[in-house]
Amino acid sequence: MSGQTVPVRQIHPASRGPAGLLLVAVPVFLAGWLVIWPIFSALWRTVWRPQADGQMGFDLSSYIFFFSDAYSLNNLSLTLWTTGVCAALLLAVSLPIALYLRFASSRTAAYVQALAILPMFVPSIILAYAFIRVLGPNGMVDLLLNSAGLPKIRTPYLTPWGPVIGLVWDNIPLTVLILLSGLGSVSNMAIEAARDVGANRLRVFWHIILPRIGNSILVALSFAVLGIFSAFTLPYLLGPASPEMMGPFMQRTFRDLNDPIAAITQAVITFSICLVFGLFYVRSVARNQGK
Repeated sequence: MSGQTVPVRQIHPASRGPAGLLLVAVPVFLAGWLVIWPIFSALWRTVWRPQADGQMGFDLSSYIFFFSDAYSLNNLSLTLWTTGVCAALLLAVSLPIALYLRFASSRTAAYVQALAILPMFVPSIILAYAFIRVLGPNGMVDLLLNSAGLPKIRTPYLTPWGPVIGLVWDNIPLTVLILLSGLGSVSNMAIEAARDVGANRLRVFWHIILPRIGNSILVALSFAVLGIFSAFTLPYLLGPASPEMMGPFMQRTFRDLNDPIAAITQAVITFSICLVFGLFYVRSVARNQGK
């Protein structure tokens, strides 16, 4: 008996199928009900509308109006510009912070990490108020310059740069955390081996670090773009009244102009652009799981 081996019972993957489906049934149902169904419903409402004869029919007039209206195109252009500038600034600010936190071992790194994560716990409305009190007209900066006898600076408040500053500061924590997670895959042995053969810091970053965190950069930028493109609070409070970003534009069209079809059309166009970056994120996740 002691020399016999006890067979191990293996569970066939097919037997776990129903249990797995039951586990994901609720979140899939909620996603379909709260996300997918409203998307198709909104798209249907904008293309299937009452005609002149009173009958329902296919109609693209709301989209034709949007892409032929100068004000709508200016708002879309401003949103794309703000998103692109914020994404570039986020990468330029967050990547050095993440690199420092990954390779620094001093006590100062803990304080730097705490400061980098702090914006995550500050509501956007508080951030906007602080921005106005510091950089707005007659704010803290103006008072300090006036007390020193220096001329006032041109405030970014109510200009396109107002939302840029606020959105960059607001998205630094998530971007730093994603990049820091990607840097965890960079081994110290690989960096030390590159330095042993004479590689300087730039070469180490370009040939060792960057190829390993390229996927994390793509994920971080995808999250940032999705959040910035659909932002409302900071563009509404800090940005100009005309042109305006798509978030305030949709809200004003729906509430002030009482035109729900035009607002839904703007939402569908916004979602279509964000979907492109969402596909980048899904592709990135699929590539990670395939490795």
